[in-house]
Amino acid sequence: MLIIGERLNTSRKQFREMFENRDQNLDAIRALIKSQVDAGANYLDVNVGTRVTTEVEDLVWLAKFTQETVNIPLSIDTPNPKAAEEALKVHKGRPIINSISLEEKRYNGMISLVKQYKAGVIALCLDDVGMPETVEDKVKNAKRLVERLNKDGVNNEDIYLDPLVQPISTDTKFALQTVEAIKQIREMFPDVHISCGVSNVSYGLPKRLFINQAFIVMCIAAGMDTGIIDPNDEVTMRNIWATEALTDKDPFCAQWLELFRAGKLGA
Repeated sequence: MLIIGERLNTSRKQFREMFENRDQNLDAIRALIKSQVDAGANYLDVNVGTRVTTEVEDLVWLAKFTQETVNIPLSIDTPNPKAAEEALKVHKGRPIINSISLEEKRYNGMISLVKQYKAGVIALCLDDVGMPETVEDKVKNAKRLVERLNKDGVNNEDIYLDPLVQPISTDTKFALQTVEAIKQIREMFPDVHISCGVSNVSYGLPKRLFINQAFIVMCIAAGMDTGIIDPNDEVTMRNIWATEALTDKDPFCAQWLELFRAGKLGA
């Protein structure tokens, strides 16, 4: 499974406080960056969307600083085409753009950057009508996204479909709807990536981590192969690796055995 580390996001209180006084917190930010890579992240998501008036320069700073600290590609996380473009200019390697959707303004603002930088792209199953309310709507929007992105020259293996997770605190059917949508999308498009904002499922509930940890297992079993998660959550990472072994995604359990030998499965 592809792990995109989620912790470099100013909507998270700990990182927001670091970033607001970043000149005094450079070592702490470096440690946060390195810890995610050491824990198994393949990409790091960078998001400063809460800093509306300075987002462009802040995103550029964070992208540069992150890649000066570790040799890893980034997920450039912003709905702002200008901020995305400036961050992409300083990015080293092949990025992921997070995100595009069927909303016309968002699609048209991002597609030229996806093509110019040959980037992977997280594609939200969302259109101008709004959030998809049924499994059928999620799958229909996924199909429309793939067809439109293909038409614009984006290959399936560079598409990361996000069927959009909604909180079970508002409707307890939402988790099962997402899992079923993942199953159907995987059957329809075996070569696209499927990504979810897993933690959205528990919004508004206490002890969210337990719900998130259970839900990610359900999503992987259904066909999700990419997650924007906290790789420093050891229980979640072990659950991911175990689920991959149980669902025939870890041939001969080679990864599991390697992790055991490396001491990453705990006592």
